[in-house]
Amino acid sequence: METVKKGTWVRIHSIALDVTDRAANIPEDTRSVPLEQWTKGRLLADASMGDEVQVKTASGRTATGELVEVNPQYELNYGKLVPELIEIGESLRGMLWRDK
Repeated sequence: METVKKGTWVRIHSIALDVTDRAANIPEDTRSVPLEQWTKGRLLADASMGDEVQVKTASGRTATGELVEVNPQYELNYGKLVPELIEIGESLRGMLWRDK
């Protein structure tokens, strides 16, 4: 299995709320399935697809989940991911929000 390198832009999947943790006042068809979440971020350590990993999101949050996709594309048809644009955005955020 191919190793995905630390720092790669990836998407992870996790269960935010299990069926037993869902609120009682939501519709039954919603309550009967877990609340899932997909998160994009930079991989914090080398991993393989399907591994439980941690990522750092664009907002600086750390999230944990199963590695499901490398260089995820936007599904709204804005075109293929351009990794350089993510790096530019992170650089600019660092310059703008750095402690003075």
